[in-house]
Formats: sequence, structure tokens, C-alpha cells
Amino acid sequence: MLLELLKKTPFDADAVVPVAALDPFLTLDLLILKAVSLKPLHGYGVLLRIQQISGNALEIPQGSLYPALHRLEDRGLLAADWKASETGRDAKFYRLTRKGRAQLDAETASWRRLAEAVGLILKMSEGVSE
Repeated sequence: MLLELLKKTPFDADAVVPVAALDPFLTLDLLILKAVSLKPLHGYGVLLRIQQISGNALEIPQGSLYPALHRLEDRGLLAADWKASETGRDAKFYRLTRKGRAQLDAETASWRRLAEAVGLILKMSEGVSE
């Protein structure tokens, strides 16, 4: 998992992050956990929250969102209750569990380390002419 790969400092020669570790499922899971951490949301609300927070830069297809929500629920990272939505229709509202909070915190730290490592690479290449 990405978390394990990034525990070492970016300057450690053994801290290699295979490109395959940058799994889009891990990214989607992180975004969902973050969106739901703010308040319980139904599936479509998760989608809207991610779009809103990203300034509409990220768009998640519903065909990817709902399997991810179920996967996170099956792993015990989310819990869900059926409630009436804003439209009055019953919807499944997802909330973060303690285990989900711990996972969110760990994955957030990992992504920050990854961003820092990529930033170092980009900064290094700024001075190189073609």
C-alpha cells in the first residue's frame, strides 16, 4: 500500500515508490474519506462535495463512486444509515468510523510526503535547459 511505501524519507535511496503504487482507487478512497469526514453524506452528496471542494477540477463518475463507497463500508472505514435526503427520498448516508479516521490521517500524511517528493523532483528539473 502507498502508506507503507512512503514511510521512509524521500531522500532515502530505498524509498522507491513504484508508479503502480499510485493506484487511482487509493486516490478515490482518500477523497471519499475526506469528503465524508466533514459530515455524513449520501452518495450523490459525496460526489458533489468533492467537485465543490476541488473547484470543479475533479469529476467522479457515479460508476466509480458507488463501488468505492461499498468497498470502504466493507472494510469498516465507513458506516451507513438510511435517512431521508433533502428531496425527501430515502438515501444511504455514509459517515467515517474510527478506523476510517485513522486511515484518512495515515493516507493524508502519505500523500503529503508524495507531493513533497514530486515537488523536489520538479524543482530540481526547473534549472535544466533542453
